[in-house]
This record gives sequence, structure tokens and C-alpha cells, in this order.
Amino acid sequence: MKPQQNQFFKSLSFLSLLTFLVSCGSEKETDKAIPDAPIYTLVFLDKTQSVHIDKNYVNDKYRQALTDIVETNMRNKGDKLEVYFIHENTSKARALSLTVRTEKDNLEGVNATDREGIETAFQLSLQKEKGIYLRQLLAKLNQQNTGASNQSTDIWASLPVIAKAGESGSEVKVYYFSDMVESVKGADRRDFHIKPPKNDSEAEADAKADTKKLDQYAIGSPQVTIVSPFEPTASTKENNPHVTHYWQTLFQELGGVSVEEL
Repeated sequence: MKPQQNQFFKSLSFLSLLTFLVSCGSEKETDKAIPDAPIYTLVFLDKTQSVHIDKNYVNDKYRQALTDIVETNMRNKGDKLEVYFIHENTSKARALSLTVRTEKDNLEGVNATDREGIETAFQLSLQKEKGIYLRQLLAKLNQQNTGASNQSTDIWASLPVIAKAGESGSEVKVYYFSDMVESVKGADRRDFHIKPPKNDSEAEADAKADTKKLDQYAIGSPQVTIVSPFEPTASTKENNPHVTHYWQTLFQELGGVSVEEL
């Protein structure tokens, strides 16, 4: 074999080895677990005259829902929960901001016994933190609003709050503890106490018209849940299904978001 050819094959073998090592390294990086995105929870508590938090059914339902939210959504360091009051000035009514501080120790290279101990210590610390947060949440749930702001229900004002949360890159979950009866005075606003939608067609038409006013808020694709204050035996006059359909249509139009009602 000529010296030039020998050198060529040596170079080729070196390049092949280098490519193999790089690809192995890439696979190793790919195999690493990607941490879940933090959860950003927004809780909107209706503090207007139409929602009676002092009723046993409403209070029990809302307490249980808040307990479930803390348990499910506050799982890792960085998970965040904010509470806003729904009333005349919703977007300025942030009442509480909580962030999980408890951090799990690094488990890399840890044996099974120590791993179990670290996991147990983390869960104990996290549950203690959750207990503190839940007490603060329930205090906000039972806080009365006797001021003039309880005369209006500005749910539209929650949209810029949701849009801002979406900018964080977190997984956004939104909960409305409300009858969802938008009620704001003004020529270009909705007052469902005075003029609720009479049927689903009217609800859809209203929602699509309002989307043009509200699509400036890029809300992304949050998970939206309405926790209604109505008992299962409530009449359609009290729990108007067309109001719910309005909100389902509005969120669908704004970001393809589906709305669950509890």
C-alpha cells in the first residue's frame, strides 16, 4: 500500500471514531430526563354580591376544590399560585402570590436506600409547605368584600392576567370560582344580570363579537376550569347554561381553549 493511501485510511478511521464518540455523547444527552415546566396556577375568586360564599354547599365545594388544586399543582420548586378577586377592578386585585420553595436534593449517583430517604424528606417538607399555602388560600376564600367594588363583575379583566402568566413559559392553569355572570356598565360591555344570552346562538354571536375587542390579549392555551357555585338542583334561570356557552365560545375563539365546568 502506498504511503499516501495508508495515511488516507488512518485519517478515515480517526474520523469514524470521532463521529461515533460524538453520536454516543449526543445520545447520552438526549437520554437525560427533561424536567417538567413549572405550573403557574391562577385562581379567580368572585367577590361580588351574586356569589354567596357563606352558604354551606358553596363553601364546602370551594374548599375542596382549592385543596385539590394545591395538592395537584404545587408539586415542585418554582410552581406558582396567584389569587385574584373578581369584582369591579379584577386586574388590580391580586390578593395572594405563592411559590413552592422546597427543593429535592440531587439524586444522581445515590443508592436506593438514600434515594428513598431523600424522597421522603422532600415529600414531608412539601406537604408542610402546602398546608401553609392552603390555610392562606382558605382565608382569602372567606374574606368578605363589603366595598363598592362588589357591584360589578369584570371577568374580561382576567384575560390580561392570563396573558401575562403565559409569558413565563410555565404551564398555565386557570380556575374561576364564579357564576361567570359578567356585569359591567358601559355601551361596549356585557351585563348578563340585565341582558343574558337567551340561547346558544345568541351566546356564540356575543362571544365572537367580543373576541374582536379582546384578541389583543395573547392568552396562549391555558387549562381553564369554572368552579360554579350552583347546586345540581339549580334551575336554568339561576344557572343559565347559555352564559357558560358564551365563555366556552369566547375562550375557543381566543386561543382554541376548552373550558371544563365543575
